[in-house]
Amino acid sequence: MTRRDFLCFIGPLAFAVPALARKPVDDGLITDRVRQRLFSDPDIKGHTVEVDTKNGVVTLNGTVETERARVKAEKLTRKVSGVKRVINKLRVEPPRPK
Repeated sequence: MTRRDFLCFIGPLAFAVPALARKPVDDGLITDRVRQRLFSDPDIKGHTVEVDTKNGVVTLNGTVETERARVKAEKLTRKVSGVKRVINKLRVEPPRPK
């Protein structure tokens, strides 16, 4: 076996092994990390936001005061390790005058 043949055989394994070694992130852990990010953000903190995760797909439900906060919640969620997809069902409800 020549060196070139050896590299052709072993080369693809170098990329496959790290991918196989990755463990999927637990849905409960993803949910906790998303909540932590959302509730520490000043634009989202204090709003009614529910987080549900199934197989890495995170669903956001609830209300925020602005479209900016709705978009930001989705962006923050996407940055959490293990999140495969975000379903953003947040509704914008401006604060009611007192």
